[in-house]
Amino acid sequence: MTPHGTQGATVGVIGLGYVGLPLAVEAGKGGFNVIGFDVTEVVTAKVNEGQSHTQDVPSEEVAALREAGVLEATTEMSRLAECDVILICVPTPLSKTRDPDVSYILAASEAVAGGLRKGQLIILESTTYPGTTREVMLPALEATGLSIGEDFNLCFSPERVDPGNETWNTKNTPKVVGGITAACTEAGAAFYGKFLDTIVPVSSAEAAEMTKILENTFRAVNIGLANETALIAERLGVDIWEVIEAAATKPFGFMKFTPGPGLGGHCIPVDPHYLSWKMRTLNYKTRFIELASEINSEMPYFVVGKIREALNRRRKGVNGSKVLALGVAYKRDVEDVRESPALDVIRLLEADGATVSYHDPFVAELQEEGTHLSSVELTDAAMAEADAVVILTDHSDFDYQRVVDASTVLVDARHVAPRKVGQAGSSWIVKG
Repeated sequence: MTPHGTQGATVGVIGLGYVGLPLAVEAGKGGFNVIGFDVTEVVTAKVNEGQSHTQDVPSEEVAALREAGVLEATTEMSRLAECDVILICVPTPLSKTRDPDVSYILAASEAVAGGLRKGQLIILESTTYPGTTREVMLPALEATGLSIGEDFNLCFSPERVDPGNETWNTKNTPKVVGGITAACTEAGAAFYGKFLDTIVPVSSAEAAEMTKILENTFRAVNIGLANETALIAERLGVDIWEVIEAAATKPFGFMKFTPGPGLGGHCIPVDPHYLSWKMRTLNYKTRFIELASEINSEMPYFVVGKIREALNRRRKGVNGSKVLALGVAYKRDVEDVRESPALDVIRLLEADGATVSYHDPFVAELQEEGTHLSSVELTDAAMAEADAVVILTDHSDFDYQRVVDASTVLVDARHVAPRKVGQAGSSWIVKG
């Protein structure tokens, strides 16, 4: 490819998912030549055809960068040697025992090391435990004989992607960056400053890694508090959402978090456990994290209990009932089902003998642990024929009044369905 980028440098992005592709597009729009790397040929082919495969990146932007000659995608990792800056945006999942799986980071590090040359800047964006950049990546890169801070620079800069957020995106969300050395931090901050709005340098890679973990642990713990308070309120016969709205009128000292069917997504249910694992190696128990995880993981059981209670009022059991789930994505107006609590609710209902169908305008097909379902059309007849309808994801384009009118039994795990003034009973059961 003939370079057309005004910055005169080539940026390589390893991993073209929900983090990597938006970053590649912003770097391209900022004047860099960009090479996207991915192990999946379908992904690289779509990018080269000018198409986006992620919700937050319009295909028009990819097509424009392709036409301008500043973006291409490849599966050939040997081309990393062409890049002046390399951004690593690979998955960092947890194992079944909640241990961090850094195999993708190791593979990316080895691929970078294979073509590492003087002057390159390497930045890890994948969320992980404090110490990963220094303890896992640095040895692999220094094994080439090149020296950190002199021959090459290495930083950590946490991704802060919020899928479906129309206000905060890759460009305007403040970018934290911390390097192995002060020179690394300076190089990383200078690079991001060329195409992102706000840069927040910190003193080390570990500080940057810990920043990301704190952000999502804060949310996980506070959602856990909201969920436990909801369980308490249920036992006291108090409407938890009324309490939360009243508390939110306080102009200081309170931040609103709401209960729901559980935690979902790529970050909040997972990231705090990176820190838990790290601290276990240092003989320290992260009590808040473990407790919040325990409470949040109980919420799908609570929601199924509400469905059971609502059916019982109609002298029906879960076994043999038809349940229609509205929404299976982990949050409003996204197509992502990773760690979605809706999947847990569906599995629990099926284990109890229910026949479950779902409607989600963003998720046409659902395949989890051997179960394959397709989104059904949301008709009045479909809702009326269901023994119970349960709202699991509060998508914006659902007509909730219509859902209330058409349903015989309705459980609302997101508190979005209209209620009658002074309506008695559980704040989770709208009709039943």
